[in-house]
Amino acid sequence: MKIARELKQTNIAEYLLYMWQLEDTIRAFSIDADRLATEYVARFGWTDDEKRAEAEWLSNLCIMMRQEGKQERGHLQMNAGTLSLLTDLHLAMLQSPKQAFYSAAYYQALPFIVELRAKEKQVDNEKLELETCFEAMYGTMMLRLQKRPISKETQTAVAHISKLLALLADAWNKEKDGDLEL
Repeated sequence: MKIARELKQTNIAEYLLYMWQLEDTIRAFSIDADRLATEYVARFGWTDDEKRAEAEWLSNLCIMMRQEGKQERGHLQMNAGTLSLLTDLHLAMLQSPKQAFYSAAYYQALPFIVELRAKEKQVDNEKLELETCFEAMYGTMMLRLQKRPISKETQTAVAHISKLLALLADAWNKEKDGDLEL
């Protein structure tokens, strides 16, 4: 909760990636709130009150994952909703003549997005382009955590996608503050 709250305020793209990682962490602990509290939350150097709040929040996420049938895969509705809101902003930015810099970054990343979508075993035409972008970032993050090699091609693709998502996150903050011109 503490980390998620900070990321949600500062960088919505990092927040969403963090939440995806947290979903997987919860699954790794068999969606067991007690284990999360004793084995996961206990690792952090937080105060007892912070640990209690974090454990309660994780317990609520466990309940949500069960209720939404996300025990094995998929994303919580609140995370899908965040992605949907980001997609709305993304599309508005692409349509705005005042956001040419964003459009340029998108068109630089687009060949990589198309290539990633083509490589998927099951092409889901309903999948949002931004979801593909976040999946690329998340997959790369997981490879780095596992200290596995990342090809030059993937590094190039992720660099372009990362730039696009950084611009989108910046626009999100500007929109939140009422400073975004579309």
